[in-house]
Amino acid sequence: MERTLFEPEHDLFRESYRKFLDQHVAPHHAEWEQSGVVDRQLWLEAGKQGFLGMAVPEEFGGGGVKDFRYNAVITEETTKGQYSGLGFSLHNDVIAPYLLELANDEQKQRWLPGFCSGEIITAIAMTEPGTGSDLQGIKTRAVKDGDDWVLNGAKTFITNGINSDIVIVVAQTDPEKGAMGFSLLVVERGMPGFERGRNLDKIGLKAQDTAELSFTDVRVPGKNLLGTEGMGFIHLMQNLPQERMSIAVMAAAAMEGCLETTIQYVRDRKAFGKPIGAQQNTRFVLAELATKTTAVRVLVDRFIEALNAGTLSAEDAAMAKWWSTEEQLDLITKCLQLHGGYGYMREYPIAKAYMDARVQTIYGGTTEIMKEIIGRSLKLS
Repeated sequence: MERTLFEPEHDLFRESYRKFLDQHVAPHHAEWEQSGVVDRQLWLEAGKQGFLGMAVPEEFGGGGVKDFRYNAVITEETTKGQYSGLGFSLHNDVIAPYLLELANDEQKQRWLPGFCSGEIITAIAMTEPGTGSDLQGIKTRAVKDGDDWVLNGAKTFITNGINSDIVIVVAQTDPEKGAMGFSLLVVERGMPGFERGRNLDKIGLKAQDTAELSFTDVRVPGKNLLGTEGMGFIHLMQNLPQERMSIAVMAAAAMEGCLETTIQYVRDRKAFGKPIGAQQNTRFVLAELATKTTAVRVLVDRFIEALNAGTLSAEDAAMAKWWSTEEQLDLITKCLQLHGGYGYMREYPIAKAYMDARVQTIYGGTTEIMKEIIGRSLKLS
């Protein structure tokens, strides 16, 4: 089905980003898979070529265009190339809105130029060892001491955790106020008491640095409070829909890539004297998967339009996130089955897709949490 989402300028941007991936990522990604982290030099090159901070005003070195379609292009091409180590989507899709909408003028001057150049790599620390999708269960605590905050606690599963230069930390600042007692503090590399634990050994996304972070009496200057004190939970709820759409974009692109790879495989692979694709079961399975892939693509593209128009609700984003990622897992499982034993071999793209995809229904809010968000909106009781 022909897509109508993009304009000619997006197509040119896509072509440019593909060249960037071919030249600067493809030759090195296998090495980064082994080391568990992407070379920081890649971030500098991405910034140089305009692939970081597309929505950031030009005065700070950004693209000056608030249009999520550019973000989608980067996510789609990164996903289809299976370059899962790149943390650009977190940087552009998740962190940028916090800095653009919540940072004051002084903070923007301090952080945004490096954000766009690749000199400052970003992360956000929500999840803790004892809390997953239950953000109100966060125990990391920050206590006011003069003009500063003294931060204590631990976070885990933090994307860009090793490379990050600034981390937006969700912390309790007034436990008596419940959901209105959380604030966002920006912790910077080198602050005493801020330590990075191990680079976590995941079953997939091997080149993506995902770390444990700890904070022991970290003195965070008052000027590093992001947004309004006590409004941290509200700030999160306002920004999570775009994060979830970013994950849905990834799911749709992964489905298309895996389907294309599998169709080519069953054309070439023979069994019982003829291509696997000539078998009726194979045709029926792929017909079903092609239909579902198209349905996911139509929904995701429509919701990208709503996001750009400012009309995407939290419930819409939850629908896109859970459904696209569950369909992604189902498709990849069935495509791997069609590869037979070769699908279990790591050198085949479908095997890597299988391992990389499993976290899609977990991070950004689990499928169960997404359904809860939607269910509550239906006012059933």
